[in-house]
Amino acid sequence: MGERSAGTRGTAEPLAQGGRTDVATEAFVAHRNLLFTVAYEMLGSAADAEDVLQETWMRWAGVALDTVQDQRAYLVRITTRQALNRLRALRRRKESYVGPWLPEPLLTTPDVAEDIELADSVSMAMLLVLETLTPTERAVFVLREVFDLAYGEIAEAVDKTPGTVRQIAHRARAHVAARRPRGVVSPAETREALEAFQRAIETGDLQSLLDILAPDVVLVGDGGGVVQAVLDPVVGAGPVAELVAGMGRFGAAASLQLAQVNGYPALILRLNGEIDTMVAVRIDDGLITGLYAVRNPVKLSRVEQPTSLRR
Repeated sequence: MGERSAGTRGTAEPLAQGGRTDVATEAFVAHRNLLFTVAYEMLGSAADAEDVLQETWMRWAGVALDTVQDQRAYLVRITTRQALNRLRALRRRKESYVGPWLPEPLLTTPDVAEDIELADSVSMAMLLVLETLTPTERAVFVLREVFDLAYGEIAEAVDKTPGTVRQIAHRARAHVAARRPRGVVSPAETREALEAFQRAIETGDLQSLLDILAPDVVLVGDGGGVVQAVLDPVVGAGPVAELVAGMGRFGAAASLQLAQVNGYPALILRLNGEIDTMVAVRIDDGLITGLYAVRNPVKLSRVEQPTSLRR
């Protein structure tokens, strides 16, 4: 697909004869950012989410609209089914991925950060928690907890009974609660921690780095076998501090910038003006407990232009 920005025009916006946008396209475009958000939260991959939207459009274009009572619900149902199919295939691809796999980061528009629940649901930390669910559990959790769909609507989307969906939702909710950050962290708190982290790197102050890192902090790097990155998680404040301190050793060629990524402040490292690494954090009790460094260039295309997400 030629269009990769969820904040601009739709994935597929074919024109009806005479150059007028038809009713089906108008409905699809109206809900496009919502559908992209559903697919992205289920997949953790913007590229795959875009492909899901293309598949959704192809099916939607063949639907007899006079039989559809709720266009939004119908489109969400198609998107969910396509995302479930792709999620299972994506899991097989991850088995051969070189090193740890991290979600594809998105430079997000300011309104995403203003919606605390949406920002939390697309944060790197939460997307990694969602990775521990089964495909069906993930779909049910996302549709219920993030988009507040009724159990009956979710049941149609995942081809289960409403009663079964309730059980799955309960199980998924408990699973996520046991693994998510211990409290909702505000973007302001994240920004404060990142600014301290940035100053420590730029000044080479190892002690300041140690002060902001939790003793059991974990750093995960994703190079995808394309660029160099740690192949195993690095655990502990000392080892992590030594590793990230190296980000400040590139001299004038390097710059660290704060940016809104996945609804929260994150750091973007540029070398000679080109994006080299995106660093997101997880914070618990005021300390950084997780560092997620995406270096795979294939995954960094969506941190150049902002993406608009919707619930």
